[in-house]
Amino acid sequence: MADFMADPDLKDRFLNVLKGKAVDKVPALSVTQTGTLELMEKSGAAWPEANFNADKMADLALAAHKFAGLEAVRYPFCLTVLSEAMGCSINQGRRDVQPFPRTRPFAEDAENLELPSDLTDRGRIPLLVDVTSTLRKRVGEEVPLIAGIEGPASLASRLLGTYNFLTWVMKKPELIRRCLEVTGTACSEYSAVLSEAGADAVCIVDGIAGPDMLDPKHLASLIKPEYEHFYRVGKGMKLIHICGNSTSILKMLSECGFNGISIEEKVTDLPAAKKLIGKKVSLIGNLSSSGVLLTGTCEEVKNEAKKCLEGGIDILAPGCGIAPRTPLANLRALVDARDEFYNK
Repeated sequence: MADFMADPDLKDRFLNVLKGKAVDKVPALSVTQTGTLELMEKSGAAWPEANFNADKMADLALAAHKFAGLEAVRYPFCLTVLSEAMGCSINQGRRDVQPFPRTRPFAEDAENLELPSDLTDRGRIPLLVDVTSTLRKRVGEEVPLIAGIEGPASLASRLLGTYNFLTWVMKKPELIRRCLEVTGTACSEYSAVLSEAGADAVCIVDGIAGPDMLDPKHLASLIKPEYEHFYRVGKGMKLIHICGNSTSILKMLSECGFNGISIEEKVTDLPAAKKLIGKKVSLIGNLSSSGVLLTGTCEEVKNEAKKCLEGGIDILAPGCGIAPRTPLANLRALVDARDEFYNK
């Protein structure tokens, strides 16, 4: 039994958009992290505890839906769960800082990077499975659940070290290919257990794979095969978020099977972006998280949100992880803008 009432159309609307079907209005939600200081106060669940305690994580994840009106529950709030399970030591962060890896366990030993046979029993993966089951019970079947995970390139860069990863992509591509096969399989296995536990969508966040960091030709030769494999494994909707101006790789990403692609505000021409990805893939975003959402007024948020809607965005969402100090009123304004857009 759900512990609060929800719009019965939220999940159907979300899934239908991702299936390319017509909907009455664009969903307004986040596929990236949602923990903010105000939501921590309202929910009684704060970082760092809410990144490591199942009940607190569920409470804070629900808060963005209950108090801001975002039309999905997105969790967790960090991108370290797989990194930790694969061997990284994690700094737990603090109330306004997400956890982050402290070590690069395979920086000197990349040839021995292997997939643990007990991966899904390691670290916080069982905790995230519990959180997924808990959230499913608490929201019922009417609110979509979106789980976020590290992408294969980001995971490899944590395990090897970012400098090593970016250097070896050029100098040791076969080594990187083998490492990406391992991290890609890790992403797929983790995604599968989250889907089995009740997640409606899994969003891989792979910022280092974007053209701001990596030549698109390396994305095509080394990382794209892992995205294609990720799409084929397990059930549920598969989403990807890439940081920076991803315009030059949107077509390539659309060929991997993803149901939705999340973009930052640096992708400025939304009609052109939609043309690049075609009609089978939903475009998600792209309200500036570090700009208008964090520092703007409610009216400024609404104005920018309506520009996204006029540009043809399929799911209205922050263009990246929501900054912890983002005003709750601005998150509500994102949803209000969508409602005003359809009631004008």
